Amino acid sequence: MGRDIIADIITSIRNADIDQKGRVKIVSTNITKNIVKILLREGFIENVRKHQESQKNFLVSTLRHRKTRKGQKINLKRISRPGLRIYSNYQQIPKILGGMGIVILSTSRGIITDREARLEKIGGEILCYIW
Repeated sequence: MGRDIIADIITSIRNADIDQKGRVKIVSTNITKNIVKILLREGFIENVRKHQESQKNFLVSTLRHRKTRKGQKINLKRISRPGLRIYSNYQQIPKILGGMGIVILSTSRGIITDREARLEKIGGEILCYIW
C-alpha cells in the first residue's frame, strides 16, 4: 500500500499552522515541488529552501502567519484521494469563497490552480482546496 503524499503535505502544513510553528519539512517529490510552488506564488508560504539529510531531499517551507485577525488559519481540505478520485471539467470547477480561495488541480499540463485551468479551458483531478 502506497503513501498519500498530498495528504501528508496538507496535514503537516495544517498542524504547523495550528501550532504556530514557522517551518514545515516536506519530502521532496515532483508533486510536492509543484504544490509548494503554487502555495508560494499564492502567498500562503513565505519561502522555500532545499535540505538534504541522510540521502533524502526535503523542502523546508516557512509559513506566513497572518496577524491581522486572531485565530485566522490556513484552511486546507483534501478532495480527491486514492480510494475516490474526483474529476471536473473546467466549467464545473468550484469557486472557494467566491474566488478568494484556490483549488489545486492535477491536469494534463501539470499541477495548476483553478484560475489557470479556467483560462486554459482544461479540467482534471481536484486535489485540494485552500482558503
